Amino acid sequence: MNRSVRGRARLLWRTDKAKDRALGASGLDVTAAEPPLPPAGLTRHIGPQLMAAKRRTILDARSLARTLRRMADQIVELYGADDLVLVGIQRRGVQISNRIAAVIDEREGTALPRGALDITLYRDDLQTVGPRPVVGATHLPWALDEKCVVIVDDVLYTGRTVRAALDELADFGRPARIALAVLVDRGGRELPIHADVVGKVIEVPAGDRVDVLVEELDGEDAVVIVPRREEE
Repeated sequence: MNRSVRGRARLLWRTDKAKDRALGASGLDVTAAEPPLPPAGLTRHIGPQLMAAKRRTILDARSLARTLRRMADQIVELYGADDLVLVGIQRRGVQISNRIAAVIDEREGTALPRGALDITLYRDDLQTVGPRPVVGATHLPWALDEKCVVIVDDVLYTGRTVRAALDELADFGRPARIALAVLVDRGGRELPIHADVVGKVIEVPAGDRVDVLVEELDGEDAVVIVPRREEE
């Protein structure tokens, strides 16, 4: 090390010592310390907490209830309450269908027939589900001939779930008309299927997920968008 470099180093050292003495005289603690570490176990939870904050709520409980009431009014306006049957697609389509039917019953003084479809065995990707697919209940105890059947689902995406529901429904009769009501239409159709009654239309990137939460199954009512990176 040459003299000029040693001189500059010595000057910097003296300057730092002078600053330390000045801070010490002011009563401040000048002891060097590392930044405090987070409490044990907190670090691994930071990621999920931050990701949860990025979820977007599209409908809260009040707006979801308001949307279902509007859908009920649209169904009655389009098809009337006579000869009307509501059929929900398992799982959350059933809960949504029951709520819509309850609104119509209250306002029209009716007792609408309502049913449930499990489309698992009618899926066109059944071979990819596994050797033991989970099959729910299909409940259609009424004759569907000459009835107006409204299929109810939570989210309309590719259209393949609705296609499977139509195939299954054909095994139970020949309705006069079949309509589709969905709480959320997120776009991204792969088949030429559209909804006749829609609660809310939103544009969602292909990798993101739309989750419909219902009190009966999830403990709360909401519609949220879950980013793809949250699932990683």
